[in-house]
Amino acid sequence: MSNGDVLAGFTRFEFDDGRWTREVFRIGSGPAVIVIHEVPGLHPGVLAFARDLADAGLTAFCPSLFGQPGKQVGRGYAIGEILKNVCVRREFVALKDGRSSPIVDWLRALARQVHAECGGKGVGAVGMCFTGGFALAMMTEPAVVAPVLSQPSLPLNKPGGLDCSASELACAKKRFKDENLSLLALRFTSDKLVPNARIARLKAEFGDKVEVVELSDSDAAPGQPMAPHSVLTLHLHRSVPDSGSMRARDKVIAFFKERVGA
Repeated sequence: MSNGDVLAGFTRFEFDDGRWTREVFRIGSGPAVIVIHEVPGLHPGVLAFARDLADAGLTAFCPSLFGQPGKQVGRGYAIGEILKNVCVRREFVALKDGRSSPIVDWLRALARQVHAECGGKGVGAVGMCFTGGFALAMMTEPAVVAPVLSQPSLPLNKPGGLDCSASELACAKKRFKDENLSLLALRFTSDKLVPNARIARLKAEFGDKVEVVELSDSDAAPGQPMAPHSVLTLHLHRSVPDSGSMRARDKVIAFFKERVGA
């Protein structure tokens, strides 16, 4: 399948927050959800999840932060994007606890715009792997009301660390209490990129305001180039509708619909 085929049905625009300009791909109608892709980029699995959101009555906005939109995942492609983006680009911070990536400012600005355009009670946001913590850091933007952390893998060098600053964490905790909000976190329990200490930290910080969905390897789609990791994309076991990963996907969609008002 060509890149153009997997992007069929999406409209494209550029969003400029005054500092950075990035492509955004949009599909669906209704309240907005920002889908922040994993490494290596906006691959077909991420786009398929965006289509699921559109089918559920939501508007999915898919920023392209790195990589080539629509390109299939491959080991060489993934390694190249990790080296370019984790190690070089100033928009991202992968190795520091207590600090979010600067690109989160751009994502907050995008959330403000799409909420004004799409309406609803607010905007949902889901980060994946390298971007897994971005949805939590985005909670300083009042428009964001439904954060989902799918296999949050940063910071790479601190198992109990969170990919946000102390002030962002405090803001999220206050908003969860004052506005009766909450978050979802997803992972495969065998996933070394999402250590037990990080899950324990989320539970310690947020208590009953976080629901952690933990999956076994048997819930993952087989035949992928890496061990179970990508809950909503590469390892989503679509051929078994009652698989644990499909139930997790359905929980995420229901969470968004309830919180943003679809």
